[in-house]
Amino acid sequence: MNDNQLTKFDKRIQTLPQDVVLMVAKIDKLQGQWIAGAKLNPQALGRLKKSVLITSTGASTRIEGSSLSDEDIEKLMKGLTTKNMKDRDTQEVRGYYDLLSFVFEEYGNIKFTENIAKQFHAQLLQYSTKDVRHRGQYKALENRVDATDREGNVVETIFETTPMYLVSKEMQELFAWFEQAIENENYHPLITIACFVVDFLRIHPFLDGNGRLSRILTNLLLLQAGYEYVPYISHEKLIEDNKSDYYIALRRSQKTFNSDKESVEDWTKFFLSMFELQTESALELLSNESIDKLLSPNQLEVWGYISENDNVSIKDIENGTDVARPTIRQAVERLLSLKKVERIGQGRTTRYKKK
Repeated sequence: MNDNQLTKFDKRIQTLPQDVVLMVAKIDKLQGQWIAGAKLNPQALGRLKKSVLITSTGASTRIEGSSLSDEDIEKLMKGLTTKNMKDRDTQEVRGYYDLLSFVFEEYGNIKFTENIAKQFHAQLLQYSTKDVRHRGQYKALENRVDATDREGNVVETIFETTPMYLVSKEMQELFAWFEQAIENENYHPLITIACFVVDFLRIHPFLDGNGRLSRILTNLLLLQAGYEYVPYISHEKLIEDNKSDYYIALRRSQKTFNSDKESVEDWTKFFLSMFELQTESALELLSNESIDKLLSPNQLEVWGYISENDNVSIKDIENGTDVARPTIRQAVERLLSLKKVERIGQGRTTRYKKK
């Protein structure tokens, strides 16, 4: 690709420093450890995914001003119907939860296009009564990103967004570049995704819901790039816990746009640092401290018996627990694969102990 073929997105990426490349390499090395060790119990994965749906929904909506705690959201999702969703917070929570659930289950069947972004926006706001007129439609009024105090008063403008008459053109350019960059493998997918997200947020194409939608799209794109642990560690919670740095990184990068020295360095480093934390947290699921998240109840009972009683046989475990022998054997094999126990001896003398 010669200089005449470079888009503004390409030029921004080419200014990134070498330490960004090192951050990506570290993440991929960690991902390799996950792939090698992550033979997780399907029931445990299901429980984790449900937990993350609550955590992510709470975090993403609170970033935008919702007052609902994770506990509130869990209660709502157990008995919430469209008939009693009268306030804005509950409407937005249900929309986010349903859309993220869809992404987690169907990401492999979704073709990422501009129309999908519009459809996702409509789904995100499907329960929101105040947003009926502009669901799935680019903004017809100007908007901007402001920082507010607890009373909702504007403290400062974080960044100006694309004027509404340019939104369609800029979104077409962004999606065309992204599709080509991914298809041609021009850059590492994490770099391409980071650059997509920062520009999507700069454009702010919809009247409302842009921040929430950007985080939904981030989950989708990371999953489609092969990072399959995304549903088990909340990306949104990491952003919420680092909200100030999130806005600072956005502002520092976006204020350079349309200048002679455009740069996505601050945002890309923040984005990668959050994903590195997400990847490290995924690996922690394989640790002793997270063993309860990896095993079924019967497997946990077997694990507990072996942990408390050294050098035990299958018969010892059968006598000391309420677990059937075939299930004990399966549980022991599972613990061996996770390197939580080790086998001593062979045949009838085989015994097991905590590693």
